[in-house]
Amino acid sequence: MVSKPIVVGIDGSDASREALRWAAEEARLRSAPLVAVYAWSFIPPQTIGDPGLLAVPAGDFPGQLEAEREAASGALEAAVADALAAAPGIEVEQRLVEGDPGDALVKESESAQLVVVGSHGRSGIQAALLGSVSRHVTTHAACPVVVVKASS
Repeated sequence: MVSKPIVVGIDGSDASREALRWAAEEARLRSAPLVAVYAWSFIPPQTIGDPGLLAVPAGDFPGQLEAEREAASGALEAAVADALAAAPGIEVEQRLVEGDPGDALVKESESAQLVVVGSHGRSGIQAALLGSVSRHVTTHAACPVVVVKASS
């Protein structure tokens, strides 16, 4: 019987790299597969003529979209390579998902035994203004969630 995977959210931050290292070690201890998820979004700038916005000339949106996708893919690959160096021998599946990180991780939680997310350690007004993927995931996930706080 193949065990359900451990899912970890990656965003290129130190907090997510620490979460990935923690999840990789936990996957090794549980003999479970690891799924590293990098969710990203591309929001094109508004073009000239939209009321109330600064004028930005139309650009190469397909090219910008591909550049964003490649940057996300590169960040995911680098983070996974770092984690594999710390916990060799584990199975890691990389998933690049276009969309909201919190929603992507909640969806992945439906088929996972555990979701691991990093926390930047923001609190108070900063967390309220910036939002919190970890808060969203802990509230809505279909499985247990571990929040790994970034060391200072």
